[in-house]
Amino acid sequence: MDKITIKNLKLFAYHGVNPEEKENGQNFFIDLDYYLDMENACHSDNLDDTVSYAKVVKTVRRVFTAQSFDLIEKAAQTVADAVLDEYGAISRVDITLKKPEAPVNADFEYMAVSISRTR
Repeated sequence: MDKITIKNLKLFAYHGVNPEEKENGQNFFIDLDYYLDMENACHSDNLDDTVSYAKVVKTVRRVFTAQSFDLIEKAAQTVADAVLDEYGAISRVDITLKKPEAPVNADFEYMAVSISRTR
């Protein structure tokens, strides 16, 4: 199985349990790997034979910012569901959702969840 990777997609959204997070919003970063058979695209050099990463980014942006979630786990699941629902050629999606501005009194780079979903 072949893989396409989207790394550190920066999106602003209003996810979090705390009222300030829902009111002020914050930046999130998404790493997404999606798996599909790209053999035809490798031979044809035709965009129609693959799943465009530009289209996947549009889908991720749309569903990630459409509503507010308390948990980043739920946000990641919603993104995974949308990618699998909208692109039949994708057999698996791995998502890491990073929250660098999590309201935790500690010195850290980010908090994150990682999920893997298959059809």
